[in-house]
Amino acid sequence: MPADLGRVRHVVLDMDGTIYKGSELFAFLTNNTSRSKSDYVAKLRGLGIAADEGDIFTPADSTIVHLRREHPEARRIAVLGTPSLCGQFGEAGLAVTWDAPQAVVVGFDATLTYERLCRTAFWIAQGLPFIATHPDLICPTVEPTVLVDCGSICAALTAATGRRPVVLGKPDPSILLDLCAARGLALCEAVMVGDRLYTDIAMARAAGVTAVLVLSGEATAADAAAHDPGPDVIVADVGELGELLSARTAGRLR
Repeated sequence: MPADLGRVRHVVLDMDGTIYKGSELFAFLTNNTSRSKSDYVAKLRGLGIAADEGDIFTPADSTIVHLRREHPEARRIAVLGTPSLCGQFGEAGLAVTWDAPQAVVVGFDATLTYERLCRTAFWIAQGLPFIATHPDLICPTVEPTVLVDCGSICAALTAATGRRPVVLGKPDPSILLDLCAARGLALCEAVMVGDRLYTDIAMARAAGVTAVLVLSGEATAADAAAHDPGPDVIVADVGELGELLSARTAGRLR
């Protein structure tokens, strides 16, 4: 059934592979936890996109909520992640430390070292809560390399310890539902736009939000055709989606 874009009041955008890939501008809910919110604001403004920290939602937000709800005693956490990610946890009042942590959090760590990987495995093997900020195996890039992401790092840790993490971020619908609630939106008034079927589109489906797949990143049209359930709308990029919304919303989009 075609999506009713005429009721849309808010567009939730994935970032890597949707708005940009590397530094290429194609046209703010992201699974990439390698940057802080201020880092993302700086990158978006560098691409000519007006944004502030209140527009950015990452799995670090979900992880903080999860720790407070499920493990309120865990005030000291070991984090396998970038300094930016560690800084966000610190700002939330959590002590990031390798000295007697009470939980282990793994994110997208572009600063990964073998020593820290081994120390992370040690604490996981001791039975501490093991949390992955998101499941992505790789991060999109235009560079001639493969950016190994959180899901792949966790696969190595699971192989070493025999333990699987609690996985947050997309496709878990919590972060999208929280975003809609915070903005006062009915689910029919939002659309989730992304380039990955198993994260962006799966999350939108689980949340009951219209799912828009852009073909500017990971998934192809053939991938979408073979995926069940598939997206509600498929567009080449966010520019094409903008044209559809302009035609159907008659100026109601904000």
